[in-house]
Amino acid sequence: MDIRQDTNIAAELALLVALATLWGGSYTFIKLGVATIPPITLIAARTAIAGLLLLGVMAARGIKMPSDAATWRRFAFQAVLNSVVPWTLIAWGERHVDAALATILNSAAPIFTFLLTAVVTRHEATSPRKLFGVVAGMAGICLIVGVDAFHDIGGGLLAEAAIVAATICYACAAIFGRSFGGLDPMAPAAGSLLAGAAVLIPASLAVEQPWTLSPSLSSVLALLALAVFSTAAAFAIYFRLIQTLGSVGTTAQAYLRVPIGVAISVAFLGESLSPTAWIGLACVVLGVAAMTIPARQLASGKPS
Repeated sequence: MDIRQDTNIAAELALLVALATLWGGSYTFIKLGVATIPPITLIAARTAIAGLLLLGVMAARGIKMPSDAATWRRFAFQAVLNSVVPWTLIAWGERHVDAALATILNSAAPIFTFLLTAVVTRHEATSPRKLFGVVAGMAGICLIVGVDAFHDIGGGLLAEAAIVAATICYACAAIFGRSFGGLDPMAPAAGSLLAGAAVLIPASLAVEQPWTLSPSLSSVLALLALAVFSTAAAFAIYFRLIQTLGSVGTTAQAYLRVPIGVAISVAFLGESLSPTAWIGLACVVLGVAAMTIPARQLASGKPS
C-alpha cells in the first residue's frame, strides 16, 4: 500500500515538473509571438487552437463534454481567472518587459494561493511546513536570479503591475479549479479554453483587426508551440494536479519555472551557473516538496 502511494507521489511530482517546463517555456513563446501579433489576437488564437485540440483528444478517448448550463458557467468563470485576463495581461506586459522578468514576477503564484487559502477559503491546512515551503521557494528564486535581475523594476511599472495582477488571477483559478473534481481533467481544460476563446475572438476582431496583420514566421511558430504544448498539454496536466496535489501544491510549479529556464540556457546558450544559483535551486526543490507532499497526503486520505 505504501509502495503504491510512493509511486503515485513520484508520478504527480514528475507531472509537476512537466507542467513547470511547459509553462516555463510559454514566456519565451509569448515574447516571440507578441513581436508581430498583438496581445488579444495572440491569446485568442492560443485558447481557440488549444481548446479545439483538447476537444478532439476527448472525442478520440470517448469522453463527452458536460452539456448543462451550470457547468459551462463555471467553465466561463475559470476561463476569466485562468486564461482571458492573466494571459492577456502577460502578453501585453511582455511587450514592455523581458520574458525573464515576467517569469520571476509570475512565480509568486504559490504565495498568493497560500495567503488566499489561509485567509479566505481555508480548504487546505496552512501548516508551518507549507509556510516554510513558500519562504524557501522565494529565497531560492532570489538566489538563482540574483539581485541584478531586478535592476529594471520600475522602468515598466504598469507592465509589471499587470503581470502581478495576472499572478493573483492564477492563485484564484487554482483554488476555484477544485470545484471540477468530479470531471475528467480534460473537460474543464477544454471547456475553459473554449469559453475563453468565445470572449477573446470577438474582442480581437473589434480591437485589433487581425486580418490586417502580417505576422512573422517565428511569431506564428511560437503561437503554435504556445497553443499545443504550453496550453493544451499543460492544461490537461494542470487540472489533474489540482485534484491530486491541491491548489497550493499545484501552483508550487511556479517556483520550478526559473530553474528550468536557467537549465535550458546553460544547455543551449552556453550560459553558466554560479555556486549561489545551485544553492538556490536546492532551496526551490525543497520549497516545492514542502508545499506539495502534505497536500498529496491530504488528497490520498479522501474517499475515492
